[in-house]
Amino acid sequence: MKKKKQFKRKFLIVGLIVLLMAVLSGCGYSTDPITKDSTGFWSHYIVFPLSWVITWFSNLFGGHYAIGIIVVTILIRLLIMPLMIKQLKSQKEMMKVQPKIKELQEKYSSKDNETRQKLQQETMRLYQEHNVNPMMGCLPLLIQMPILIGFYQAISRTAEIKTDTFLWMQLGNPDPIFILPIIAAITTYLSSKISMMGQTQQNKSMAMIVYIMPVMILFMGATLPSALALYWIIGNVFTFFQTLLINNPFKNKREQEALEAAKVEEARLQKKAANMKASKKGGKKRK
Repeated sequence: MKKKKQFKRKFLIVGLIVLLMAVLSGCGYSTDPITKDSTGFWSHYIVFPLSWVITWFSNLFGGHYAIGIIVVTILIRLLIMPLMIKQLKSQKEMMKVQPKIKELQEKYSSKDNETRQKLQQETMRLYQEHNVNPMMGCLPLLIQMPILIGFYQAISRTAEIKTDTFLWMQLGNPDPIFILPIIAAITTYLSSKISMMGQTQQNKSMAMIVYIMPVMILFMGATLPSALALYWIIGNVFTFFQTLLINNPFKNKREQEALEAAKVEEARLQKKAANMKASKKGGKKRK
């Protein structure tokens, strides 16, 4: 029952991501060149600003649109950094409550519905007490999807970006030798993996995203403009180092293991002291 419930949750999360991508990509889509006079909320307030800011930074760097895309990607990541920091803090709190969740799982280990409901209620209460949101891990991803699609349309509808070249490829065309899509998929996996490290078993029900997203990015990178893969690579590298700096999961894991080892040692010493005390009492009674 538990595995079935987790599978439904994974399927729902992946389905929502795919649905969001499909809806946004079709919402207000146009192949017309993007200008300040473009109509429609999506074109006027999302696509045109992205096109304009990429062009502005590109002109600042001698007309190199790849550099413009890299700069804008970093700026976008800086803008959503507060949300990412909140996500990382939530993950850190998840690590802190993990021992308590394990205790709850042991306490309510029965498989009947009443016990399961009690476990769920106590777990949610624990999350609320520590201000933890298990779904926080998906929020930054969902926010980035409209930006990703906006980038795609800004590139496709801006002739200067679409026809510019970067290394061996044209920014408006897919990478002909698939190097950028492969790097994008690998960096997606690494950034997602390091962000998910140290989470509780409940939150690991979303871990399928770690494996699904690289496959999706590989497919998109192989079929969509190479500029999009470049955007995703820079964003992933930024996220990777941001996680290491703000909430190093390796350090957190070592601290958690040290804390658990200290608890085990304390329990062993208490047990040893209790045995010695019991042994002394036994010796007195025999006398």
